[in-house]
Amino acid sequence: MEAGAWWMHLCPTNETVVAGGAPRPHRSSALCRRLAAMADKSSFDVVSEVDLAEVTNAVDQARREVATRFDFKGTDTSIEQDEDLVEVRSSTEERLKAAVEVFKDKCVKRKISLKALSEGPVLPGAKATYKQAVHINRGIPQEKAREMVKFIKDLKLKKVQTAIQGDQLRVSAPKKDDLQEVIGALREADFGIPLQFRNYRG
Repeated sequence: MEAGAWWMHLCPTNETVVAGGAPRPHRSSALCRRLAAMADKSSFDVVSEVDLAEVTNAVDQARREVATRFDFKGTDTSIEQDEDLVEVRSSTEERLKAAVEVFKDKCVKRKISLKALSEGPVLPGAKATYKQAVHINRGIPQEKAREMVKFIKDLKLKKVQTAIQGDQLRVSAPKKDDLQEVIGALREADFGIPLQFRNYRG
């Protein structure tokens, strides 16, 4: 792919036949035109990523602690992971909540932001047990992305552009200082999810 043409793979291609020549691809959607304009500027991507390998490490460490602590003895407390879903079970609601706190503590130690965790309600389980699901959130939800777009626009930095691309956000500007200001503002704001800044171009 030619330099500065990273945006092309995001756009559908139609062909226009030009006189005396071969078909020439063109991209006409509004998003494509916007991305093409952004290609000549400096840019970065705003993402919300969680390393599931580190989640697995946190689960394993939490299991070991629960298995050796006296206050969990005889409570049949378990912590299981299925990709981005962690389910905690115990014979009492109090020990269930304590086990969830153990898991969250291990997440912090593995540098997993607690903003990435969504705790479901405590529900009755089989054989007089209790269970709770903890979902690992990955990617920026559309409503959060739109909230960030408005936030960036309210900074009133000239020629700073944004584009929502799936579960991430691309920010571009002619001036690198403007991008640094956007990064600083996003870091100070609280959107309720962990944010990272990737793929800096410029």
